[in-house]
Amino acid sequence: MTERRAILSGSTFEEEIGYARAVVDGDWVHVSGTTGFDYATMTISDDVVEQAEQCLRNIGAALAEAGSSFADVVRVRYLLPDREDFEPCWPALRRCFGEIRPAATMLVCGLADPRMKIEIEVYARRPATG
Repeated sequence: MTERRAILSGSTFEEEIGYARAVVDGDWVHVSGTTGFDYATMTISDDVVEQAEQCLRNIGAALAEAGSSFADVVRVRYLLPDREDFEPCWPALRRCFGEIRPAATMLVCGLADPRMKIEIEVYARRPATG
């Protein structure tokens, strides 16, 4: 039987909406769209770069709990309400993804809360254990 396990971050949104921060399904880790909220305090910065950095910390924590890391990411999606906010985030994104070069897409769309300026979703393949 393939392992399927939910990873929760403690975000109030997970309980209110009914989803998991990430789902491990066999070798795959599916990380939900993740925003720049600090889940310990449920606060969010007004600055898009700070939000991007917090997104990446949140994603990194979910990947680690799944037995994975940014090095295992094969796909990333960036969702932003304002296309002008994307380029300022590039240095932070490059720090996590520049060496591994996952397939990537950036979409301009509305997000669930007007305070949210970026949302990031990733898929990773866990390393083989032996």
